[in-house]
Amino acid sequence: MADTSADVQRTLATSTAPGDEFRALPWPRQREVFFQLPDSVRRSVVEDLTREQLQGFVRRLDPDEATDVLALADEDRQEEILRRLDDDRRERIEFLLEFDPESAAGLMHLDYVTVGSQRSFEEVTERVRRYEDRTDRFPTVFVMEGGRLLGELPGQALATTTGSEAITDYVHDTPTADFDDEQEEVIEVFRANPESSVAVLDREEGEDTVLGVIYAEDLLRVLEKEASRTLYEFTGVTEEESILDGPLSKVRNRYKWLIVNLGTAFLAAAVVGLFEDTIAAFTLLAVYMPVVAGMGGNAGTQSMAVTVRGLAFDQVSLSTGGRAVLNEIIAGAANGAITGLLVAAIATVFNQSPLLGLVLGTSMVLNLVIAGFFGTIIPLLLDRAGTDPATSATIFITTATDVLGFFIFLGLAQVILGI
Repeated sequence: MADTSADVQRTLATSTAPGDEFRALPWPRQREVFFQLPDSVRRSVVEDLTREQLQGFVRRLDPDEATDVLALADEDRQEEILRRLDDDRRERIEFLLEFDPESAAGLMHLDYVTVGSQRSFEEVTERVRRYEDRTDRFPTVFVMEGGRLLGELPGQALATTTGSEAITDYVHDTPTADFDDEQEEVIEVFRANPESSVAVLDREEGEDTVLGVIYAEDLLRVLEKEASRTLYEFTGVTEEESILDGPLSKVRNRYKWLIVNLGTAFLAAAVVGLFEDTIAAFTLLAVYMPVVAGMGGNAGTQSMAVTVRGLAFDQVSLSTGGRAVLNEIIAGAANGAITGLLVAAIATVFNQSPLLGLVLGTSMVLNLVIAGFFGTIIPLLLDRAGTDPATSATIFITTATDVLGFFIFLGLAQVILGI
């Protein structure tokens, strides 16, 4: 068996018996490797393990980790394995399985205890000690008062106080999230409170019920997943696709997007076809067409990235986006002038054609203005329509810059060069 994590993942992904390969790993490596695997490979490992093997793996995991593993198994195997676990672990895992894995509850741990605000330090210390004896974990201590969460009692307070003081004197405010909050909402809570854990609550009839606790490290994998999701959406790749997937899986995940792009490519080709005689009479135009289109596409993507980021942080919307659109248009004109002068100079010097340089320079300015406009307005419109702009804005922006860019470039050439 290969030694590095990358080698192990590659072996599991390509194996016809991933369960056997997985079981050959020592226990600490099993736990480490499994949670680094892409979802598709995790699922294949779980499906290839027998019930006894899967049960043995789950039994040694923390309840929140065991929940992630059992969520990949079919319902019959889930129920059979849960029946064979001890009562405490079964109840904890069944409780976690009830919640949406993409919600705040799907991120939470159960390593907490709740105590009333009137409790003494001796009583709290004893409660924590019993929890540690039972789970081998130090819990987060939440203090309740009148059915409301008062805050968190830091662990160091249990070790440094005399015991006669009120625990409420040491309670810290605790950020909270509702159990059904989306992961993005939890991330925003952590951004506002980067040094705190977050209590997950079920608020019902004016009372707070603590369901779990989320730690900052739990958000790291979510942030990594969000970053890769954004990259995938920009490029038309599904989130589930992994570098370790086979060719058939990759074809299945990508072909629809490529067909859509093929349609837009034919639209751009149709515009070029309108100027077939112009290109035939002045073949140098064909050399510079990719330059104009490529610059427009890149500039549009830059504007889109800034706009999508602004939407994600609630800095802009369609109703307030007029200034953002104007700024991108002005920036596009300025950048178009800079790059247009460069390409005009190149065409004038190397092709001995000042008029071609004029066509290229003017086209560059106009195409980058178009890119700035569409790169900003399209994400704003898609967001207003309730569609994720990161998923579909790129294709519309590229189509606009290609079609309009070719039309302007070849149209100007036909007029200025007198072809």
